[in-house]
Amino acid sequence: MSVETSSVDRAGDPQAWRRLLVRYREPRIMRSLAEIVVTAVPFAFLWTLTWIAVSAGYWVGLVLALPAAGFLVRLFMIQHDCSHGSFFRSRPANNWVGRVIGVLTLTPYDLWRHSHAIHHASSGHLDRPSVGGIDTLTVREYQGLSWHHRLRYRLYRHPLVLFGIGPAYIFLLDHRLPVGFMRSGWMPWVSTMSTNMAIIVVAAGVIWLVGVGDFLLVQLPITLLASVMGVWLFYVQHQFEETYWEHEDQWEFHEAAFRGSSHYALPGMLRWFSANIGVHHVHHLCSRIPSYRLGEVLRDYPELRGVGRITLRQSLAAVSLALWDERQRRLISFRERNETQSATLSIAARAPAVGQPEWQQGRRCD
Repeated sequence: MSVETSSVDRAGDPQAWRRLLVRYREPRIMRSLAEIVVTAVPFAFLWTLTWIAVSAGYWVGLVLALPAAGFLVRLFMIQHDCSHGSFFRSRPANNWVGRVIGVLTLTPYDLWRHSHAIHHASSGHLDRPSVGGIDTLTVREYQGLSWHHRLRYRLYRHPLVLFGIGPAYIFLLDHRLPVGFMRSGWMPWVSTMSTNMAIIVVAAGVIWLVGVGDFLLVQLPITLLASVMGVWLFYVQHQFEETYWEHEDQWEFHEAAFRGSSHYALPGMLRWFSANIGVHHVHHLCSRIPSYRLGEVLRDYPELRGVGRITLRQSLAAVSLALWDERQRRLISFRERNETQSATLSIAARAPAVGQPEWQQGRRCD
């Protein structure tokens, strides 16, 4: 099928889009190697520059932690590509590059690859447990909870937890043990513990060179900033108002991939640092497309730019969305849910009970 194929033929048909996008799956070895170099070298340079500034007493050097975190996020996105087997033709090359980067991103690559595959296979499915994603309840499920479970969910969905405590917990603590996969065989343990050992070896070597104090002063801000950026990107990719959620009898993989993933239209620099992960609807539909070819897809098929599109400004409003309203088929906030419930109760209170005499309906009898 050619690039010139009419968009009318593909409208509303994610499977047709997927067949069309298969030709973009082929990685380009030199481009892949260049992507690693232009990401890893600046990261190492900025890390060193931050250490030099901080060790000399120039605390303003910590400002460099922000761009360094951006390059660390980009390394994670390369690791993400490797987990899909899209960065190199060779499976061992993908896996070993992913494992090495996983030491820098504090992520056990093989375990994360497994959980991320589950995420792709069940995204937008209301009847399957959320693995590798952000827990989202329906309005009906939330209303059926006890008060303390509601409080727990509201705390979980609070921005300070989702984008503050949560990212730090995930990358510093949760990834240190195969939480959720304790009884899933040897792979989760080998992946987690070998990554932990490699982290210890690398950290010990750097500490030997710069000292433990300077190491923590430089590494912790970079890691924490990068984790917040990463969680935010992952959140916006699926938590937007008109996303896709269905129960088992209605859920369809291609629809969930295409309609339930956003096109996060970021400015050019942020798009580069995030390695085009914002083109998430295309990625979920055809995950073997290398990140550096996603922009090529949008250039060839500009009609894809409008599918699930949200801008940087619009994405800020997504922070308050927390419940899937099955009636309206959109994500809503706790406030919207409360207002809807109050309006429903008010209408019910004003409506006369069927079959009751007028004096019991609160009306005056003339």
